[in-house]
Amino acid sequence: MIALYILLADEAISIGVHALNPCGKMYSKETIKQRLQMRDFMDTLRSSGIQTGGPAPMGQAERQQFANKLDTFIARYHRKG
Repeated sequence: MIALYILLADEAISIGVHALNPCGKMYSKETIKQRLQMRDFMDTLRSSGIQTGGPAPMGQAERQQFANKLDTFIARYHRKG
């Protein structure tokens, strides 16, 4: 599922929209390209039969961090509105 978020974030950034990752960090043009490269690399590993696992499930702390960053982002851009 995270891979889909990366693709969506890349599309959003390419048209000038902001994108926040599930951990509460803003993607940029540079960081999204790095994430896409890692996604492609991991896909290649999985395709060759290597078990890569996946990210740890989001805990309460990670959810709170995301919510805080989202609130900060909304407050900042709502004022500029």
